[in-house]
Amino acid sequence: MIDSFRDAFRLPDLKRRILFTLAVLFIYRLGAHIPTPGIDTAAMAKLFEQGGVLGFLDLFAGGALSRFSVFALGVAPYINSSIVMQLLVVVFPALEKMQKEGEEGRKKIVQYTRLGTILFAVVQALGLTFWLRNLGIFGGGFLATLVVVVTITAGSVAVMWLGEEITDHGIGNGISLLIFAGIVARVPEAIIRTWTMLRLGEMNVIVLLVAIALMIVVVAGAILLQEGQRRLPVQYAKRVVGNRVYGGQSTFIPLRVNQSGVIPIIFASSILMFPTMILRFFKGDWATRIINLLGPDSVVYMVLYVALIVFFAYFYTAVVFNPVDVATNMKKHGGFILGIRPGRPTSDYIEKVMTRITLGGSLFLAVIALIPTLMTRVMGITSFYFGGTAVLIVVGVALDTVHQIEAQLLMRHYDGILKRRDKAGSLLRL
Repeated sequence: MIDSFRDAFRLPDLKRRILFTLAVLFIYRLGAHIPTPGIDTAAMAKLFEQGGVLGFLDLFAGGALSRFSVFALGVAPYINSSIVMQLLVVVFPALEKMQKEGEEGRKKIVQYTRLGTILFAVVQALGLTFWLRNLGIFGGGFLATLVVVVTITAGSVAVMWLGEEITDHGIGNGISLLIFAGIVARVPEAIIRTWTMLRLGEMNVIVLLVAIALMIVVVAGAILLQEGQRRLPVQYAKRVVGNRVYGGQSTFIPLRVNQSGVIPIIFASSILMFPTMILRFFKGDWATRIINLLGPDSVVYMVLYVALIVFFAYFYTAVVFNPVDVATNMKKHGGFILGIRPGRPTSDYIEKVMTRITLGGSLFLAVIALIPTLMTRVMGITSFYFGGTAVLIVVGVALDTVHQIEAQLLMRHYDGILKRRDKAGSLLRL
């Protein structure tokens, strides 16, 4: 792998893409430390030490929300807008038809997603500003409130633009890389905090070694979950067109075990944390009991968490994967699964297989998501956050970026072989 990265910097185009990506990530991390005017940053830091839903939101902002910087909202508005657009495409036939129109339809969907990002950014900026005003962290008037809302809304739009620039001119998926950079940026701070606790005797060495071993197992499991596939063998019949024979080859349909990615964890966490946020505005023993009942370390929370992850895994898989379309495309090109008739039986078989592997993938996803509770409550490790969403994002984005770099290297190497053979006087002609 080291040789591959060394070769990547020897290719001018790939080197330019990698350096451009690193430069944009540097700008993003720089903006995460520029404070928004009028906010008491010390009070914000003390507020976010409580963790909970605030720590979960700050995870996607790369620490920018706890500082309330100009990039405080991070990619959250863009993610919300993208999820809503994906659901609307399924609900409204006009949007589904637009999506199938090719490049022009895709551009319109992207434009609607951008407008939705601005709308979500304005609403979330207003909500955060008034929430901080009620807590006494922000005490400005109308003009100061307007400045804060406009600043962090513009910052969210800038983050969206940076992500799109990475996707278009860099390497990898831009929005995913921004989240990846925010999570990884916390690693040095976590290492320093852990070392300090070890030196002061606040953490047991054996407990830390067990935690590291558990981290390695979780990362390995996340890689297996991200790369896991069920391959359905497909045979294409031979077709004679003129004097040429097409088809006749064997291939497969790769069905991913984790088709929905990290979306089920995000949805499940958001739904379970919403009642807790609302109940904090009420006073009384009943509100306190419900808050404790829905705490991250309670049995009720864990059961509901697993159930919601499984539900949203099935829901999102049904949104992004359509067995009928797969079976129809196979039938058009003369393909069939061995032992299964083309058409409706093929789509029913694919749906049956997808249902089974989604159950296993969603349960394994839930196990990984519960790792933070195990480490923080059972082992008493609070110096760093590890598990669930963070692991899946880091592993998924890292694997996707490495695959794209390897694809670029293979493509360049393949072209180079053709050129060398042609210069040597080969009879090869394309």
